[in-house]
Amino acid sequence: MSPHPALSRVDAVRQAEVRRGEVIDFLLQKGRARLDGATDDELVALVAQGDETACRLLVDRHLPRMIAVARRMMGNQADAEEVAQEVFLRVWTHADRWEPGRAQFTTWLHRVATNLCLDRLRRHTMDDIDSIPEPASDAPGPDVIFEQQELANRVEIALQALPLRQRAAVTLTHFQGLTNIEAAETLEISVEAVESLLGRARTALRVSLATEKGTSDR
Repeated sequence: MSPHPALSRVDAVRQAEVRRGEVIDFLLQKGRARLDGATDDELVALVAQGDETACRLLVDRHLPRMIAVARRMMGNQADAEEVAQEVFLRVWTHADRWEPGRAQFTTWLHRVATNLCLDRLRRHTMDDIDSIPEPASDAPGPDVIFEQQELANRVEIALQALPLRQRAAVTLTHFQGLTNIEAAETLEISVEAVESLLGRARTALRVSLATEKGTSDR
């Protein structure tokens, strides 16, 4: 018994859609392979022309670091992810303004992420701190895990208590691995100002952690 003509047409449409999807996936994979070796500046130039594949590659390369810097600044994962999304939305919308050679693209990304965090923190008061300890690779015992988590929580709380600019300087240099020069470019201040922020931040962190530890030991 031959299939109903209407069902045959439905099957044909479905098969065509599957083939179209396979072709699109192939072209995207081919495009990604073509661009994998491209520099950030080259990818940004393509993004300025509306190249979505280039934009996805930039996101793949830099999203984890943007979430990390925002996580340290904002104190929670949800806000960090929103900030990171906003960073790459700005890459998409402002790519045509990028001037290669003026600064490293990663420095510009950190600047955008930091400024977005500072703007949010100035508008809102942080009430909760969502601390997620890093998993240990050597599977320590429960006591060690508890101590590590407790220390991570104390550091997180002390970091969140810092003035915003000090918190930004510590986050960029200590947690993100930027040099003082790169942090200065990101924050658009002098290297001396970064060093001053770091000095005051370290002093405040030492006092805060020592005070909290002394309180907990009583």
